[in-house]
Amino acid sequence: MRIKEWPAHERPREKLLQRGPESLSDAELLALFLRTGLRGRTAVDVARDLLSRFQGLRPLLDSGLGPLCDTPGIGPAKSVQLKAALELGRRYLEATLRRDVVLASPEQTRLFLKARLRSYQHEVFACLFLDNRHRVICFEELFGGTIDGASVYPREVVKRALHHNAAAVIFAHNHPSGVAEPSPADRAITQRLREALGLMDVRVLDHLVIGDDEVVSFAERGLL
Repeated sequence: MRIKEWPAHERPREKLLQRGPESLSDAELLALFLRTGLRGRTAVDVARDLLSRFQGLRPLLDSGLGPLCDTPGIGPAKSVQLKAALELGRRYLEATLRRDVVLASPEQTRLFLKARLRSYQHEVFACLFLDNRHRVICFEELFGGTIDGASVYPREVVKRALHHNAAAVIFAHNHPSGVAEPSPADRAITQRLREALGLMDVRVLDHLVIGDDEVVSFAERGLL
């Protein structure tokens, strides 16, 4: 049965209009992007198959364009649409941390940093530079590494902080393993950075470790 023949309250588009996007399942949201299914299968059926094949929504969206393009039911055009939608979401979160916005919500900061760093397959060390009122100056990804770690150089971090005339910083890096627990190396480099920046009167407000489903805050753990 085609989706058009379903009861109105069960069709993804009508359901969204009546009850909002949060009422849709992952498969129904994905079906809205696919728009059409395959012979004998609705867009929702195809979406469910895709989620099963990639083992969830996040692995599906994190996959490269190649695997997506080669998947029946997606192809190049829909792959591009999905990647564009994902990038729109990231930019929306980044816009909430645009220049001169005061970081009033720790959760807002976590959401932004998770969206930027969680999908990397290698470790990336990044920094939010803030003024003396904790307004955002800019966000920079400073160092990248292998799946095992990133080399972080305090001298370069100090140079970037001085370049932006930052009064405070928030560090963040991802753990490709998915486990957000800070390692001894994470603690050691944070202390070195704090000492180096302290000489320039730049405060380290936090260091967030990004895992799959968890973000660990050094500040909340009492590690700063």
